[in-house]
Amino acid sequence: MTENTPFHPALLPAGFVDLLPTDARDEAEGTETLMTVFDSHGYERVRPPLLEFEDTLLAGSGTALADQAFRMMDPDTRRMMALRPDITPQVARIAATRLAASPRPLRLCYSGQSVIVGGSAAASESGRQLGQAGIELIGPDSAAADAEVVAVAAEAISCLGVTDVSFDLTMPLLARTIIDSANLTAQARTTLVHALDRKDAAVVAATGGSVAQVLIALLQAAGPADRALEVLAGLDLPQEARRHSERLAATAAEIRRRAHGIRLTVDPVEFRGWNYHTGVCFTVYSASSREELGRGGRYLCNDNEPACGLTLRPDALFRVAVPRQGRLRVFVPMGEDVEATERLRREGYATLAALEPVADAKGEARRQGCSHLLQGGVLSALD
Repeated sequence: MTENTPFHPALLPAGFVDLLPTDARDEAEGTETLMTVFDSHGYERVRPPLLEFEDTLLAGSGTALADQAFRMMDPDTRRMMALRPDITPQVARIAATRLAASPRPLRLCYSGQSVIVGGSAAASESGRQLGQAGIELIGPDSAAADAEVVAVAAEAISCLGVTDVSFDLTMPLLARTIIDSANLTAQARTTLVHALDRKDAAVVAATGGSVAQVLIALLQAAGPADRALEVLAGLDLPQEARRHSERLAATAAEIRRRAHGIRLTVDPVEFRGWNYHTGVCFTVYSASSREELGRGGRYLCNDNEPACGLTLRPDALFRVAVPRQGRLRVFVPMGEDVEATERLRREGYATLAALEPVADAKGEARRQGCSHLLQGGVLSALD
């Protein structure tokens, strides 16, 4: 009979990681940088709970996230609860309930962790615990509101030193509206949707019926915003699809007015993952990374109030951000002046106080990873 090998104490479930000192510091300080930018534009911070009752967390805009949520039973109430897979629906709930009487436009921001089940696409790409920091602009339904969300996010990303950033715009309702106008069978519609998702023009041509050529033109238009919007403007679209196209163009123009030099691309047929969104959507990329840095767009709050938001992914952002410089560390032997160490901390140093006498102060300072030593009231850099 063999015994099971005991788990190593550092072993974690797949998709979860420990952040060690440098990474944990970068995440905390970088997230606070993002929140400071949000605050400077009038976005007020809220902090929803990590866990909620299932029937409220996964209602409204949260319905589309039901297959991503961990569930458990509350031992007190015997009601099912769920860990949030995304913070945006919680902010929508807060806006519709506790802040229903607050003046609009309502500007809210947040940061925190979310947890996603292992089988979801987001979990397979990024692990099962995700950091989020974002903004929600609730009330107005306009291109100007969409543009503000993008411009504020672009400024926040810039403050982290992330370069070569682009915002990819899409209008999920555009392709859906065009497909609906073609009176396709359910099977043909499913095949067409999958073909658009794979960017397979041949299958689109074979199954798109009367709208095949329009959809192929949209597929081929994906790329820099100016060219894509020019193609859209020249197409013969159904009336509702034309309205969506014009809103996309108006939002792009407003973004450029608010954020000079911003790089915009447009994918007119992208709608994968935009399950609860009702208007223009955005995905943030950097040439320095293959990961999405964030995403968001227009949706409806729990009481069908218009809203637009964008959630950034701090973990992905900090992998391409300019490395942050931690505090210089000063070793302080026992007996040094307390006021001197307080002054050093005010000047930005981190002081590591000895807890017992040491014979070799310089050697101990190096062992503790310090760059400086305070000895006899004199601060000196170690060789």
